[in-house]
Amino acid sequence: MNSLLVSASWLAQHIDDVDLIVLDASSSSNISGKKPEFEDCFIQGARYFDLNNKFSDSNAPFPNTRPSQEQFQQEARNLGINNESSIVVYDNLGLYNSPRVWWMLKAMGHKHVAVLDGGLSAWVHAGFPTSATHATNYAHGNFTASFNSDALVAMDEVKANIASKQFTLIDARSKGRFNGTAPEPREGLSSGHVPGSCNVPFQEVLNNGFMKSEEELRAIFDKLMLADKPLVFSCGSGLTACITLLAAEFVLPNQMAIYDGSWTEWASTEDAVIEKMV
Repeated sequence: MNSLLVSASWLAQHIDDVDLIVLDASSSSNISGKKPEFEDCFIQGARYFDLNNKFSDSNAPFPNTRPSQEQFQQEARNLGINNESSIVVYDNLGLYNSPRVWWMLKAMGHKHVAVLDGGLSAWVHAGFPTSATHATNYAHGNFTASFNSDALVAMDEVKANIASKQFTLIDARSKGRFNGTAPEPREGLSSGHVPGSCNVPFQEVLNNGFMKSEEELRAIFDKLMLADKPLVFSCGSGLTACITLLAAEFVLPNQMAIYDGSWTEWASTEDAVIEKMV
């Protein structure tokens, strides 16, 4: 499995492969207010990847903060993940949480991981088997995490980049939030953007829960004239930034990373400069 995305039909053909693990990264709620088409059903044999609790740092001041290498490794082993496992991750909103899990697994050193294009809806509409419960009967895994620090940038680096322009910051929030003409969903935060950043809303790289074609994605990113600079992706809390990063991976060779604190950290920091298009 060498693809970033797999189809429901591919997964159905390979779901009984010995080393294949299917992870369900769905959450019970989301800041975007999106509603799943199907609830209380799961891909048969899928294991639950608890992104909000077990795979986030609960002591961090900002939501969706990546866990420590040690925490990630332990929780991955608890899910039966091995170093040689091939992993397909999906969620019940098409493509929403699953790219974040894909990015985390890659950042922690796992080689063979892909996202299910179209998510649970694609699977159900294709008529493939579902279950009312997640799988829980599996052996403890041996996955050894090795965090790649290049996958992440910190706020100080984003601040310094306003002047140095060492990388291009791509913001995956909506145009209204980026421009400062629409409110932030998190109370008390101003909308707007980091000076010098550009905007590729995550919704623009998707088509009804599926990733757009390479031709369509190339047209989106070509408009930004990104050259070969490293790219850093942000959003409200580091979650939907991974959707836009995944889209960029299809068509761009640039080095890519996530600003994990994202807008929640930036807009709640007193000396952070906020730019608005008004």
